[in-house]
Amino acid sequence: MSSNEARAKFIVDANAGKLARWLKMLGYDTLFFNDIDDDELVAIGLKERRLIITKDTQIMLRRVVSSGKVKALLVTQDDPKAQFRQLVDTLKLNRRKQFTRCLECNVLLVHRGKDEVAGLVPPYVFQTQTQYYQCPECQRVYWRATHWQHMTQELDTLLGQTSEAQSKLPSEA
Repeated sequence: MSSNEARAKFIVDANAGKLARWLKMLGYDTLFFNDIDDDELVAIGLKERRLIITKDTQIMLRRVVSSGKVKALLVTQDDPKAQFRQLVDTLKLNRRKQFTRCLECNVLLVHRGKDEVAGLVPPYVFQTQTQYYQCPECQRVYWRATHWQHMTQELDTLLGQTSEAQSKLPSEA
């Protein structure tokens, strides 16, 4: 991605919802509303300068989109994994900042010390893990464990890459 695209922000239509989670895993600012209507989706895209990701051809025909005032990408595949590959290929997405956002709230995670998460994580996790991150919005705590490894492997497969050194931020608990 270019330096301008590195700060890309997305809003994903309900008809391509699985993409929102994967974009958040990669660290991209991504909004998703399961029950948003097209007018509101386009309004948010315009107001917040977000790229709309949709399977809805009618959104692409709106004047504000066809004129380029609001950027939108039509996802052409039905399979969510193929949709994600289309996004990665078309937008040249990368994983530089993976696992830096809450998968629920889309807010940037904050590093927390072990003492700060005492009582917030299961005892076994508290005994075995040393790095924690928390969403300042929903208070969800994240750490590197098997779920993080599975998500990393899934991203590797989707991105067609071999596993990078696991020095990135954690995944969801």
